[in-house]
Amino acid sequence: MSGILQGLRLVLFNIFVGGIGSGIECTLRKFANDTKLCSVVDMLERRDAIQRDLDRLERWACANLMKFSKAKCKVLHMGQNNPKHKYSLGREWIKSSPEEKD
Repeated sequence: MSGILQGLRLVLFNIFVGGIGSGIECTLRKFANDTKLCSVVDMLERRDAIQRDLDRLERWACANLMKFSKAKCKVLHMGQNNPKHKYSLGREWIKSSPEEKD
């Protein structure tokens, strides 16, 4: 295949997913087919902000006929005395992971 066609696919994909971060309060990182939502949770309001952002992402995916691979979604809790809040994506709880490779 021509590199031009593959490059065009990437451009179209980036245009399509460009609006995914609209209204997101926390830090959102996108790379290829990975999306990471990050925040420091030093008070309950930040925990609620993460959950609101997860709800926004789920609504965006539904509105754009896309799905997150929920089996691959993980919460990485860091720091000592972390209360390890639980989060959901849609109707499913996101599993916690002690470590992740990036």
